Amino acid sequence: MSGRLSTWQAAFVIARRDFVAILWSRSFIFFLLGPLFPVLVGGFAGGIGQRVQAAADRPVLGVAMQAADVSALRAAYDALAPRVGAALPEMTVLKQLEPGEAFDAEAALAAKQANAAAIVTGTLAAPKLTGTAERIAEWQGPVSMLAAQALGRAPKDYPAVSLAAMASSTAQEHHGQIMTAQAGQLLLFLLTMLLAGMVLSNLVEEKGNKIIEILAAAIPMDAVFLGKLFAMLAVSFVGIAVWASAYGGFALVAGNAMPMLPEPAVGWPTFIALGIAYFAMAYLLIGSLFLAIGSMASTVREVQTLSMPASFAQIVFFMLAAFAVSAPGSLYEWIAIAVPFSSPYAMLARAAQSPLLWPHLAAFAWQALCVALLIRGGARLFRTRVMKSGGAGNRGKKRGLFARLSAKPVRAAI
Repeated sequence: MSGRLSTWQAAFVIARRDFVAILWSRSFIFFLLGPLFPVLVGGFAGGIGQRVQAAADRPVLGVAMQAADVSALRAAYDALAPRVGAALPEMTVLKQLEPGEAFDAEAALAAKQANAAAIVTGTLAAPKLTGTAERIAEWQGPVSMLAAQALGRAPKDYPAVSLAAMASSTAQEHHGQIMTAQAGQLLLFLLTMLLAGMVLSNLVEEKGNKIIEILAAAIPMDAVFLGKLFAMLAVSFVGIAVWASAYGGFALVAGNAMPMLPEPAVGWPTFIALGIAYFAMAYLLIGSLFLAIGSMASTVREVQTLSMPASFAQIVFFMLAAFAVSAPGSLYEWIAIAVPFSSPYAMLARAAQSPLLWPHLAAFAWQALCVALLIRGGARLFRTRVMKSGGAGNRGKKRGLFARLSAKPVRAAI
């Protein structure tokens, strides 16, 4: 029993020390509040713009019927609108049909004619409402009431409205999944680049005041790197939790004014869980690279010089993964998945477009292997530089110099 801690025990000690020290620092509080102000201002501006846009692009009920039915329906609308108010959708006449003339309601909706969200065709006795499933379910009652008013029927004698729901096409679903994939990639990239810099700044600070060399002499260097990485990852999760809570509160206040992304192929719960896991892997990958860069730098200026190429390379990897979104299954996507630094972005986009889950297990295993190799390589590089700067030869020279300097006063006194 040597009494030395194992690698994982030492890593836990370092992680707990760094996590507590950073979490209770005043700078971390300001770091948390920093991104909230522009997001808050941008959110309010976006909410105002969304309301203005919604008022300008208010969905209307289109009418394409014969001239007599259109006139009667318009008169019924004018009679009921002052009494019913907002329960009736705004109505516009798209076309007055000739006897026997046909009208393609789905084509008119696809062309966004007159900003119509649904179109009434047929006759007053048998109206037909065409639109999305949500919209026609919402407007079925008002259309039946308008038709009954136009026919002059009793309040309980409403005509049945036949519904024609427009099924979303495969192309539309694919386009929505691409939007979700791009949004997930962008959020993952911004969070990773925003939070990964803490690893580098923490290492350079402790390297400047010689704390890192004391730790390297006491415990394995792999444990130091591993503990620092997971401490910064835990701190990052605290920051993300705070920002997500602020976003949730803002979303509750904004209500329907907040834009909604289409549902990913794996579903929202699985997509969010995969997003958290891929953020952890992306953070560990770029964090281990930053630790290796920090081992080669001794000043803040050197850190900036050495980290700039790595940051630009990370942007290139993100662009590679973003380009692969438009070509699923292509060579570009496989390259983006194979490159460890672009793999989390590419795999998150794949989760938005494909319901298969087993490829994510293989991706996690590959990324974890790359993290282990980067930590081992960075620790070895740092150990080499520490031994080079503080090796036995240098320590002997320092002791000889100290002995000569301390011996001069003695000789003078003699």
